[in-house]
This record gives sequence, structure tokens and C-alpha cells, in this order.
Amino acid sequence: MEEHIKTMKEFDFAVIGGGSGGYAAARTAASLGLSTVVIEGGEKVGGLCILRGCMPSKTLIESANRYRTLRHAAEFGLRAEGIGFDASAILARKDRLIAEFADYRREQLEGGCFEFIRGHAEFLDPHCLRIALRGGGETIISLKSGCIATGSVINRPPIPGIELCLSSDDLLELAVIPPSAVVLGGGPVALEMAHYLEALGSRVTILQRNTQLLTGSDHDVAEAMAEGFRRRGIEVLCGTRLHEIERNTDGMNVRFEQGNGELSVKASVVVNALGRRPALNGLALDKAGVALQGPAICTDPEQCTTARHLFAAGDCCGPYEVVHIAVSQGETAAKNAAVLLKGGSAVSLDYRLKLFACFAEPQMAACGMGEQEAREAGHDVVTASYPFNDHGKSLVKGETDGFVKLVADEKTGLILGGAVVGPEASELIHEIVVAMAFHATAGQLALVPHYHPTLSEIWTYPAEEIAEKLKA
Repeated sequence: MEEHIKTMKEFDFAVIGGGSGGYAAARTAASLGLSTVVIEGGEKVGGLCILRGCMPSKTLIESANRYRTLRHAAEFGLRAEGIGFDASAILARKDRLIAEFADYRREQLEGGCFEFIRGHAEFLDPHCLRIALRGGGETIISLKSGCIATGSVINRPPIPGIELCLSSDDLLELAVIPPSAVVLGGGPVALEMAHYLEALGSRVTILQRNTQLLTGSDHDVAEAMAEGFRRRGIEVLCGTRLHEIERNTDGMNVRFEQGNGELSVKASVVVNALGRRPALNGLALDKAGVALQGPAICTDPEQCTTARHLFAAGDCCGPYEVVHIAVSQGETAAKNAAVLLKGGSAVSLDYRLKLFACFAEPQMAACGMGEQEAREAGHDVVTASYPFNDHGKSLVKGETDGFVKLVADEKTGLILGGAVVGPEASELIHEIVVAMAFHATAGQLALVPHYHPTLSEIWTYPAEEIAEKLKA
């Protein structure tokens, strides 16, 4: 070890992981004048979002959405006869786009603003990393500060037969759409995969352990999603407990418990969409003094770990597994590393505007606090909702599932959160994000002009209702 210490290269800031959070941390650190290195051990460069998450899944879903439009052409007086799809062509389009996104990220990482090393990093002590290089051999570097941004991997809970399931990664490469599928889980990945399969013709059953879909969402939001899925013919079973997954001569069989009875459901494939867990194997975090909270790295509001010179960002630390938050965490980590080395005031990440979306059909999106969350945080709240089945533009579009909902503080009228289940939810939610960013009240939102007929004008109805309630 002593011979390495004399010749090792030293950096102000070392980032482990070249995904969205890691790249954001490195870019920010370099811009603040820190000598920076990024270590990426994956076979491909890009991170979860580009390679196996957001971008590939949404590319497949876009094809599914367009095929679903063709299936419902008759409703609009149109004839689409003899329609079909080529799953291989859908995958080819996805692969082409993802290659372009990944190439761009690699160019960013190799652009010269910081050093980029391909290899697996392991802590030797709090200020020293050994890197097993992808091309063979190893190198050792020292760091004054750093950010762990290693992302997450598929979670495989200890359920007999779980190894027989397809993962979300597998589904991204599925060249033949199965005639039937059981999807395990009720989170956004589960719902998006169920949507994709059903849109292309699979008969789908969802098994969710929680008593509702989208654990943590308000019950009315979760129930609207379940109702929309059921109208499509997707079977949604909540409050289940998985017993075993079996492969038979005629396909797959899932045995589970619901209520007081033991049930089973058969399908061609079973999809494991039971979440992800932090990817921390091989890092030797104990040697760095980095503690865990459950399966994730423990961090404070400044993204600092229990080793005060080391920070973390993204899925490896949570608490929200979404890209824009990982980016903000990475930027926060780098800024505070610069404060540690150069002085100044530390910054904290504000989760007030936390944003979430599920690209199923119907779509779902939310920002800020839900009604129950706001009450638990001590707010006296007032809420209002408005359904899409009574809204002009959604009637014209033939997309009438769901509603919009606003949550406001009863004393001040400030908007605390919003949720949408329905058409273009992932786009509509940003109106509430902007309103909350400027600390707007429901009454102020109600005064903003909205063009007619548009989907976005639906927000004026709950805003007006809340404003009227607060006047009374």
C-alpha cells in the first residue's frame, strides 16, 4: 500500500458513477474549480435513466400509445383495418435512440472538463480508492472529497420462484409480446409495464401487496388509476401476499393470498416490478466510514454522508428515485464539497416541489404534498377536485378517465400540492410546479388566463373552488 500512496493521483472531488446524478455532480464540481474525476464501472455509459429506465421505457410506451390510438380509431369515425405491429422494429427504434442518448452522455463525460476512468471503485480508506480498470489492471487515487452516485439494481425479494420472472430490464428487450402477463407490484414501473403489454394485446393481471396502487399517493388518486386500468380490462388485485411463482408446461402460475383465501393466476410470463435497491456491492463503504439507513446510504439535507467529506446522490441514497431529483442532489453535493474545501455557506436541497409522474394510461402525476401528507405535516388543508369527464377538451379527445386535485393551506390559501390522473398528466402537473415555485395561492392561480378549449384550463376549476371556500 505504501508504494501506491507515493505515486497515486490526488483529486479534490471524485465521483463514483456516471449516471445523471454523478454527471451533474462532476459538471458542477468542475465548474467550481475542483479537480474532478468520474469513475464508471458499467459495461455501457449513461446510467439507469438512459440505458434501462426513463428513456428506453418511454420510447416503447410511445409506440404502444400510438398502437392503442389505432385500436380505438372507430370512436372517432376512422377506419384502421388490419392493424398490427412489429415488436422487433419497436425495439430497433428504441435501441437507435438510446444509442444516441448514450453516445451524447459519453461525449459529456469524456469532454475534458474532468478526468473519466472506466472501472469499479472500492474504498481502501476514507480518502483512497482502488479502481479495477475495465481494460485490466488497477489504479489507486486519493480524494479530498467525493460523491457516491452508483444508482440501483433490480430488487428480487425472497419469494420462491422469483428468479423465473422477467425484470423491467428484460421487458425492454422483449421481441415477442406474450398473450398474457402477471405484473408483480403497483408502483410506477409496474403500471407502465402493465400499460405497455396491454396496449400491444396482452391480457394483464396486476398483483399489488399494498391495499392500493402507487403506495404513498392519496387514496382517491390511486383508486382513479385502478379504475382506469380496470376499464381497459386489466385485472387489478390489491392487498395480496405472494406465496410462490411456478413454471408449468402451459406457462407460469402465481400463487398468492388475498383476504383469507389462497388464490392463483396463470399467465405466459410474470414480470417482477417490485422495485429497485441501491447498488452498493463492492464499494467497501465501511472502510470509508459511510453508514447505511436500511439498504440506502444515509445522507443529511446537504447530501452529506456520515463521512463528512463524502456525499451521495440518486438512487443509492434516495429518498425519491427520480432523475431530476438525482441531478439536484448531485449538484448540491458538489456545491457542498466546494464549501468544505474552499469555505462558504452550505446549501440544502428543498423537496417542497418534489415531482412524480407515471406514464401509463391513464397517466398520473403529482407534485408537492398530497392531502394526507399535508395533514400529517400539521397543515389545516382545503382541497378541491374536478373530473375530466366534465371537461370540454378531454371529451373532445375521448380521454375522460381521472381528475385534477389541488391541496391548499386553509389559513393562507398557499398551494401545497397537486395531482392529476388523466390525459397528459405528466405535462399538466408542471403548471402547479410553477405556481408552487412562486408560492402562489389557489386564488392567484384561479386568476391566470387559460385558453379555451385546452386541457390545462381544468386547473382553474379546483382553484376557483378553493378560493371561494376560503372567502366563506
